[in-house]
Amino acid sequence: MPTPEEMQAELERLRAENEALKKPSRGVLSLKVSEKGALSVYGMGRFPVTLYREQWEKLLGMTEQIREFIQQNDQALKKKE
Repeated sequence: MPTPEEMQAELERLRAENEALKKPSRGVLSLKVSEKGALSVYGMGRFPVTLYREQWEKLLGMTEQIREFIQQNDQALKKKE
């Protein structure tokens, strides 16, 4: 059985961890499986980017095309700073 001091220390640690989880981590990307079984990427913007597995695989298969398109359209594309 933990002592009252150990219980208090654990409670404080859990409270601090809980507060840290509540704060949005800007710029830090994280992945999560949605309730419907899709893959959500958090940290890109206000809302997560959510696609099903097949959609992610199709998009990831276009990686080089996307990079080339970005290079070719660099002047027209806005950058969020």
